[in-house]
Amino acid sequence: MRYFLQIAYKGTHFFGFQAQEGVPTIQGEIHRVLSGLLQHDIESVGSGRTDTGVHCRKQFMHFDTVKSIENTANFLYRVNRLLPPEILVSAIFPVREELSARFSASSRSYEYHITRVKNPFVTDSAYFYPIRNLDVGKMNEAAKILFQYEDFEAFSKVKTSVAHFICHIKQAEWKEEPNNKLVFHISADRFLRGMVRAIVGTLLEVGKGSLSIADFEQVIQSKDRREAGRAVPPQGLYLVDVSYPSSIFV
Repeated sequence: MRYFLQIAYKGTHFFGFQAQEGVPTIQGEIHRVLSGLLQHDIESVGSGRTDTGVHCRKQFMHFDTVKSIENTANFLYRVNRLLPPEILVSAIFPVREELSARFSASSRSYEYHITRVKNPFVTDSAYFYPIRNLDVGKMNEAAKILFQYEDFEAFSKVKTSVAHFICHIKQAEWKEEPNNKLVFHISADRFLRGMVRAIVGTLLEVGKGSLSIADFEQVIQSKDRREAGRAVPPQGLYLVDVSYPSSIFV
């Protein structure tokens, strides 16, 4: 039987989502706990991968088991007791066996958090960027250009095995929040490796005046990662939602 898990985690002390030998990862910890409780080896597929230090408020993964999980509330309780405190499994539910946490998803949403004042209490959860005079209006003008394009090779990590660089961006917007906080919201049907952090780094160049809005568009058109800005640090990045058609749920 196939089950979906809804998970959340603080990624500070993990080497990303994907299971790897010899280092702690989100998927690896969940496999360890599920395999112990169900008494057979568990493999899973996540709705996406996050890099070392990246956080998640809502993500999904699926796994198959020969055992039926009748009391899901009790099972969740046992799972969460055994997981590290930085990882939460908030829901478990059965789905049809042909459905995939990765390929059945219709959209993903991320946030990138920036603090413009030094704050020792958010060093693991936001990027300290002390440039106060960022032109957020110009950054939002540049962000709107993303809607006009589909090929985002310029913002992709170079060594990647994807078949294409096509993504359909549905939201891209900076919002100022209290206490000198700045949050970038972006949603798309899919994202390339390193894409959000590269877009944020390039938009910051626009905000501080190093790139014009026309320059930003030329970066997209170049399809060359060397033309884009640097990738911002991982601790400010959050995967905040993964959406699916309602028909997948049983």
